[in-house]
Amino acid sequence: PEPPEGGWGWVVMLAAMWCNGAVFGIQNSCGVLFVSMLRLFGSSEDKQLVFKTAWVSSLSMGMVFFCSPIVSIFTDLFGCRKVAVIGAAVGLVGLLSSSFVSTIEPLYFTYGILFACGCSFAYQPSLVILGHYFKKRLGLVNGIVTAGSSLFTVSLPFLLRVLIDSVDLYNTLRVLCILMFVLFLAGFTYKPLVPTTKDKEGGKKGKFKLPPAKKICNFSVFKVLSYRIWAFGIPAALFGYFVPYVHLMNHVKDRFGNGVPEEVLLLCLGITSGVGRLVFGRVADYIPGAKKIYLQVASFFFIGLMSMMIPLCNVFGALVAVCLFMGLFDGCFICIMAPIAFELVGAQDVSQAIGFLLGLMSVPMTVGPPIAGLLRDKLGTYDVAFYLAGVPPLIGGAILCFIPWVHERQKLKERAKPVDGETTEKMLENESTLVLDTTEKPVKELDSGF
Repeated sequence: PEPPEGGWGWVVMLAAMWCNGAVFGIQNSCGVLFVSMLRLFGSSEDKQLVFKTAWVSSLSMGMVFFCSPIVSIFTDLFGCRKVAVIGAAVGLVGLLSSSFVSTIEPLYFTYGILFACGCSFAYQPSLVILGHYFKKRLGLVNGIVTAGSSLFTVSLPFLLRVLIDSVDLYNTLRVLCILMFVLFLAGFTYKPLVPTTKDKEGGKKGKFKLPPAKKICNFSVFKVLSYRIWAFGIPAALFGYFVPYVHLMNHVKDRFGNGVPEEVLLLCLGITSGVGRLVFGRVADYIPGAKKIYLQVASFFFIGLMSMMIPLCNVFGALVAVCLFMGLFDGCFICIMAPIAFELVGAQDVSQAIGFLLGLMSVPMTVGPPIAGLLRDKLGTYDVAFYLAGVPPLIGGAILCFIPWVHERQKLKERAKPVDGETTEKMLENESTLVLDTTEKPVKELDSGF
């Protein structure tokens, strides 16, 4: 059905906005939790403390994306509402169980896997359900929804700092469970307008049977060349993307000491990221087709450049300016993910197209922060880590430049195919009429002769 462009869709938009805020607000504020974990679980004798602790936040963010291909399959089979509600419940259990551990190792499972998997199952349906209700305003709505994480990223660091100082890390994690409980309730608003595979295969009265494996895992999206470039170009750009979110707080303590309000940097990232999502989400609605990719190219260029400038900032004010620019283009990159996926593969395959992309993104986002932590443990400074973190976005952005040209060529080929078919059909029709004319004329002549 044609999207209604509003109505109940506005409620769905607010629920999806809370989902983005709760999931990525917690993930992006991991720098504050990271410093607290170092203090709580660390010892001066552990020479790989930063490396081991970085795996908690890194594994968590990576698993959010790693589960995405599986989530897309479940979303196609059972619908956005069921998947989102169950995911939020699992995330709530994972976060609550994280508040009862006594060493760093159990957090790899409770926070890094269980909580993150729940977040993944809650998050992806929030992107897919928007396409049920919006088409013309999809860019704007995606900008508003993804701005939810910015609002939480702005406020959570300060809240977490107050909570950790007053009630310790364990009780802080229990307070965060409130966000996940509200997310659990928000999932019930995802009323589907497009039938699920379960409805198509079995119907409401019939018995449901699993469709063939080809329908469950729709690898046909990789036949689209422009999508293949996009799906591998973006992960190539993200090896250093999550490094500042994890290590920036600790870098500030190393460089400027404890007298600097390092949470201000996350505040700057969050504010400008929200502005970027709203502005560039609306701008994307006016950019035709796959040319929206150029916004992501510009985003990666500036993100890479800003990462490289972090070690050069010897004044805290300069670091604030860098974070303002980085947040702005971070928002641009994120808010147009779904609109680009709709452009490249169409609405029918967008769920699994987003799922496969997020799954491929999980590897670089998981690997990057621990490598940066290892470099910090070995070299005693984050400088080299931030320089290296800026290189992949530049390479990935260069790869993405080819997509609009490739996509236009594909569209021209697709347009040419039906034209050829029509011309051949017309030729066959003309030949058949000629044959009929030649056979009918002698008959008429014979009739006239008698």
